[in-house]
Amino acid sequence: MPNYCYVYVLRSHADHQFYVGLTRNLPARLQLHNKGLVPSTTKRAPFQLVYWEGCLNESDAAQREKYLKTAWGKRYIKTRLRRYLTG
Repeated sequence: MPNYCYVYVLRSHADHQFYVGLTRNLPARLQLHNKGLVPSTTKRAPFQLVYWEGCLNESDAAQREKYLKTAWGKRYIKTRLRRYLTG
């Protein structure tokens, strides 16, 4: 079984903004975000995991993360989560 790399999108309960990242251990990384142990998101915790994708290698995951951080990627996420975001 390969060691997948995950690209994930979190939504902050504090400011309702998205955060995009990548990790090999998704549950552990989410815990770190919610405990305030990730410097870039400390003031925006707590978070909810709203989207993730699994990749077979870190290179593909990094490329996907980079895309999701662009204007087109943000639009993609908002389209995918349309029902979630509108209730």
